[in-house]
Amino acid sequence: MGRSAGFILWLTGLSGAGKSTLSRALRAHLASSMPVEVLDGDEVRTWLSRGLGFTREDREENVRRIGHVARLLAKHGVGVIAAAISPYASSRAEVRRLAEEAGIPFVEIYVQAPLDVLIARDVKGLYKKALAGELAHFTGVSDPYEAPDAPDVTVHSDVDTVEAGLWRVLETLRKRGLLDAAAAA
Repeated sequence: MGRSAGFILWLTGLSGAGKSTLSRALRAHLASSMPVEVLDGDEVRTWLSRGLGFTREDREENVRRIGHVARLLAKHGVGVIAAAISPYASSRAEVRRLAEEAGIPFVEIYVQAPLDVLIARDVKGLYKKALAGELAHFTGVSDPYEAPDAPDVTVHSDVDTVEAGLWRVLETLRKRGLLDAAAAA
């Protein structure tokens, strides 16, 4: 059985990079050994951050809200998987700092793919709209994305399978003592 203390896995990356896909795989794997909750950026915007726009200030507030809920859950033994673009390094650093100050392990996972691959994938049709000028403030096109300088884990979703990304994250958790060997297998 896994450890009883919670942690935060913070998946960051551009739209369509595979954050939600990897978070679902992580949840499916971890749920047999501990309580797990996914805070998906799209869902959080619908329920917790309704009314926020896409200005820098609103994006930072959205990340703060996700971070706050993640800390509350992790404090009570939940493995939290937060999957949100979270484009600004300062916001991610603040979430990490607050988690670590509360004694909650924090793992930043950069889900990365080149922009041309994301444009080709464009599952939601957002890149097409952004490139046509129909969608303002789109991260990676008309708004910046500050890639992590030193993420704890990087998953290259253009070449890594979901399983390879999952294994990389689980191995990091095991090495940090956040999962026992059975839960990481």
